[in-house]
Amino acid sequence: MTKTGKTGDDAVPRRSMRRLREKENRSNTLLKAAETLFGQKGYHQTSIEEIADLAEVSTGAVYFYFKNKEELLIKLMQEIGHDLRKALGEEYRKSEFSLDSFRNVAFAFLGDFCLRHPEKIAIFFRESVGQSVEVEEQRKRVFVKLTSDIKDAIIRISRGQGRNFATERSPELIAVCIVGIYERIACHYLLWQDHPTEVLRMAEESAAFMLGGVNSLFAPDAPKTAKHEKKAPK
Repeated sequence: MTKTGKTGDDAVPRRSMRRLREKENRSNTLLKAAETLFGQKGYHQTSIEEIADLAEVSTGAVYFYFKNKEELLIKLMQEIGHDLRKALGEEYRKSEFSLDSFRNVAFAFLGDFCLRHPEKIAIFFRESVGQSVEVEEQRKRVFVKLTSDIKDAIIRISRGQGRNFATERSPELIAVCIVGIYERIACHYLLWQDHPTEVLRMAEESAAFMLGGVNSLFAPDAPKTAKHEKKAPK
């Protein structure tokens, strides 16, 4: 038994857990350094030595946790995709999958996520483009999952409105267009022109544009369900 009253068997798992936490913390520190440099300087303009310097570790420590710079980029894409899907999903749920979701989610992405995380946006929409096959596969996985999330939300919104779409492909088409609109606005107004004040106005206008597109794809013979309509007194 140890001085703390723990047996040797108890002490080993504690040490193992501590090492795991230290490893995770060091890995996160390296990812944060890579995110900052990739987003600000560019992927190809950043060296492993610069990442090590910013993280205040040795170059060897970087290679201990990550095979190469590409693995850092792939891991960042995974984390950014997860964070973005989580942020938009929470906004859909808070909006109770109502028509207001289009405006609220647009502001959550353009007015919140993009403005608070410029490095993440630069990596997601610029630095990961045209890299290796492995990076492109990760990009594809993130975009497919994000599009699928939005498609499912649109279906829930239409059911809540008591509406049907003209074709079964309509929800997927709308989701693809929404992802494309978000990407182009972020690139045009943030990455290319650096006009963050324009982004909020674009969020409002793009939401109105998307809502109009959704309404145009509802089946004309599917009347809206009047859930809260009061019956006229006899």
